[in-house]
Amino acid sequence: MPAYNAERTLPATIADIPLGSVDEIVLVDDGSTDRTVEVARHLGLTVICHSRNRGYGANQKTCYRYALEHGADIVVMIHPDYQYDSRLIPHAVAFIELGICDVVLGSRIRSRREALAGGMPWWKYVSNRLLTVIENVALGQNLGDFHSGFRVYRRTVLETIPFERNADGFLFDTQMLVQAVYFGFRLGDIPMPVRYFPEASSIGLGRSIVYGLGTLATVAEYWAHRLRIYQSPLFSRRTTGQ
Repeated sequence: MPAYNAERTLPATIADIPLGSVDEIVLVDDGSTDRTVEVARHLGLTVICHSRNRGYGANQKTCYRYALEHGADIVVMIHPDYQYDSRLIPHAVAFIELGICDVVLGSRIRSRREALAGGMPWWKYVSNRLLTVIENVALGQNLGDFHSGFRVYRRTVLETIPFERNADGFLFDTQMLVQAVYFGFRLGDIPMPVRYFPEASSIGLGRSIVYGLGTLATVAEYWAHRLRIYQSPLFSRRTTGQ
């Protein structure tokens, strides 16, 4: 769980995780100014603290390094802001365990009505749809939501992808999926109800525009690398310590 000021939503997120569906819950606090760390420790979570706010991507890097170092076979990433439905964790994990997928995402876009009824801002819905269509076409995929904050990875994905080279900000998530496609991993998704409310984390319009442009640039970088126009370090296999 990459966390930042999740004091008010963390207990509900943890409470919904089905008993026995995970072996360890790790929360990486990215310099929160509230009681996130105290609450996480009270709940019995493994807590790692950044001394300062380093960014969403940098937070995930710490999460995945810990998971690999401690022998995790399957890694679930979910935001602790109660936006995504943690009850679905065992169902998403099952697709990895059965050998059907290497990466599973929770898709917030089962239908336009449901997404908007869940509180997704209309401009976020439109931008998500446009970017997802472009990414599906450019990357040869058929995902419903390329920008989900619920993801499940097989260990080999994290061992292969050079995630340490990715951005420390929100673009990290896009880079991870584009890299997974490049290295031939199988991506899939499951429908996931989503909740938008004041305490749930969400980037604003300005940062969304920057993120969208970064997403398009990452897809372009993928094709430039494939066509050998530009050799990107994002698509060089990960080595120990990267």
